[in-house]
Amino acid sequence: MEKSIRLRDKEEAYALFGERDRHLKMIRGHFDVKVFARDNNLRIAGGEQGVLDAYVALLALIEKVRKYGQIRTQDVESALLRLDSNDGDSNPEIAPLGLQGAKPMTPGQEAYIEAIKSCNVTFGVGPAGTGKTFLATSMAVAALIHGNVSKLVLVRPAVEAGEKLGFLPGDYQAKVNPYLRPIFDALGAMLPMQQIQRYIERDVIEVAPLAFMRGRTLDRAFILLDEAQNTTPKQMLMFLTRLGRRSKAVVTGDVSQTDLPDGQRSGLVDVIGRLDGVEGVKVCRLGNSDIVRDDMVQRIIDAYETSDAKRNGS
Repeated sequence: MEKSIRLRDKEEAYALFGERDRHLKMIRGHFDVKVFARDNNLRIAGGEQGVLDAYVALLALIEKVRKYGQIRTQDVESALLRLDSNDGDSNPEIAPLGLQGAKPMTPGQEAYIEAIKSCNVTFGVGPAGTGKTFLATSMAVAALIHGNVSKLVLVRPAVEAGEKLGFLPGDYQAKVNPYLRPIFDALGAMLPMQQIQRYIERDVIEVAPLAFMRGRTLDRAFILLDEAQNTTPKQMLMFLTRLGRRSKAVVTGDVSQTDLPDGQRSGLVDVIGRLDGVEGVKVCRLGNSDIVRDDMVQRIIDAYETSDAKRNGS
């Protein structure tokens, strides 16, 4: 489907597009459409719903440009949020976090986010509750919406299923859903569910087991590997070599919570030893001071560590 919009002049086009076409990139990424500009004409192309939503958003932004002479990035974000809030299962009083990303609450989390912004490959290693998956998912969604990437690939190793996902595609969802639910939960905090569903249907967001990464090269993608302590060294190498041009990878895990068979070396432990210090790679180690989920979680972890220390000392 295609729709066209006529702009008044170059000044109006510049105000609408933003510096280096920043606003257009946000709209393209958010609605998964192509927007072409030539001689003050805009042409929107893509899937029907995406084109219609982008068309409505652009008309609203053009009206604001004509009224105030300019728009800010926040105005574009607000226009996108209003459209998402009109989805059937969205609450208009709740603003999704995806447009600006979740806010870091500790120095460790802040360093982690900065590493994701500046590095090609970032490892977030730490215990449960440190926000490593949530923050990485937030950064992934923000990168997509702002047009920095064209696809999100969120994966987990399905250790309990032995990564042997046969009988496909008939019972695919039934087999992998329990292993991927935490990633869907994180996505749900960033975007309205109908928006997530549209992205998945258009293959803009892909949530899948790690085994589905074999034989692929992903360009302009943000790739998140969660629960990476449950990978083998070969699986980790396979994952990291999927990176294509202008892609970014974040690997998260807790090296103390592996579900691998006894004697099997964790791919996360292995890769940290190999790549720590390599240009473009950053290893961020989050600790108990970065746990922000709940005070009770912190007390439980402290109690376990105290108990373990006493046992080891006896």
